[in-house]
Amino acid sequence: MSRPLKIIFAGTPDFAAKTLQSIIRSHHQVIAVYTQPDRRSGRGKKITSSAVKSVATEHNIATYQPTNFKEISTLNQLADIKADLMVVVAYGILLPIEALNIPKYGCVNVHASLLPRWRGAAPIERSLLAGDCETGITIMQMDEGLDTGAMLNKSTIAISDTMTSGELHDQLIPLGATALLSTLNEIAEGTTNPEPQDDQQACYASKLSKAEGGINWSQTAEQISRKIRGLSPRPIAFSSINELTVRIWNAEQSTALAPPKSIPGQIIATSKLGIIVCCGDSSAVTILSLQLPGGKALKAQDLLNSKKDIFSVGNLFESIVAEQQSS
Repeated sequence: MSRPLKIIFAGTPDFAAKTLQSIIRSHHQVIAVYTQPDRRSGRGKKITSSAVKSVATEHNIATYQPTNFKEISTLNQLADIKADLMVVVAYGILLPIEALNIPKYGCVNVHASLLPRWRGAAPIERSLLAGDCETGITIMQMDEGLDTGAMLNKSTIAISDTMTSGELHDQLIPLGATALLSTLNEIAEGTTNPEPQDDQQACYASKLSKAEGGINWSQTAEQISRKIRGLSPRPIAFSSINELTVRIWNAEQSTALAPPKSIPGQIIATSKLGIIVCCGDSSAVTILSLQLPGGKALKAQDLLNSKKDIFSVGNLFESIVAEQQSS
């Protein structure tokens, strides 16, 4: 067993919190946690702590919540912790080079893609939206660039043609934890083999916007099903029918072909699975779950039973044209 490292952990959402838990269960020592400041959220606008802070509090780990690292006092505080290494997972706050250089072995990042593909804020969603066959986890030595540092470890996972971003997220958590723990041991033993990234192969996973969720039914069923799955559970794809904005949570390509003279967006059939809608090139998707205004997400079959007038064969979902992210 390698010698234990004294680690600062920096992260914010659930993905990061589960990674933090895996380090806590290891023989390495988490001596401090950094996470984003508490924020108001929900209908009641109550002040809410991050998932990472909740884990740190549960384990009595000192927690710091600066808004940035521009102040000398914040950098001095980081230095006073005297950590061997800082592990950064979906922290959401930029670390300047001065901060990256403070821990003995610098800072490593757990990134949810196979770098250099999908550097940036939304790698899980972008991989699905682009139709990638695989993705994974990269453990990276952080530098001044945006996800540009040398790669220390990679693990790969296949993306199925029915997987949502939420499902992929959940499968990447244990993959990332295993890769990280292996890398921590290599750092402690001095056996890492950093691999520079090929910038020529890089592409960027820009932050998602709600507007991207608008469905253009003239696209193919493959493109539309990727969008719906890639944006689930957030920010969620949407369309409108009978002047109602409908959020569509899950869909799959249908084996059915649209009848002649069908219009993209037109409901061409219903089944036990859901609502079959005409797309471009006479292809079709089956909507599996969706949400009406003021309601909750339901299986399409449940809505067919209660809202048959809205989702009758022949009714039309309207197309919403939005800019597409290139791969």
